Amino acid sequence: MRKIVSVSVCLVFVALAIWLAWAGSAATAADPPSGSGKIFELRTYITHPGKLDALHKRFREHTCALFKKHGIELIGFWTPAEGPEAQNTLIYIVAFPSKEAQAKAWADFRADPVWQKVFKESHKDGVIVDKVISQTIVATDYSPIR
Repeated sequence: MRKIVSVSVCLVFVALAIWLAWAGSAATAADPPSGSGKIFELRTYITHPGKLDALHKRFREHTCALFKKHGIELIGFWTPAEGPEAQNTLIYIVAFPSKEAQAKAWADFRADPVWQKVFKESHKDGVIVDKVISQTIVATDYSPIR
């Protein structure tokens, strides 16, 4: 039960953070409907014990730049503010113009020789990520971020 509550708290935190970050950019009538374009991906990485700093370093020094190179739009990155998940969890959201663009961007990213080298080198002291949870999401018609 505690795990379910912790994950729920994390998702509420992410939703609140997105709203706060984008509250100033309210949607207008000219905006496209939510189902006709941009999609988002909510990703949660749970690291092996003691590996969260290594994951932050990899994102900070390499992954973010490679995401941008391959058309993966960075929306935001968060860690839980409290609880045991604060020691091993990274939550982030990225965006894509379409489902097809999402598939192509991830394929290109994974095939990138620079990423393959960075990934391999980052595991020299052991595997960093224990579990990845990924969910493709779309904005509602009343969402300030679309």
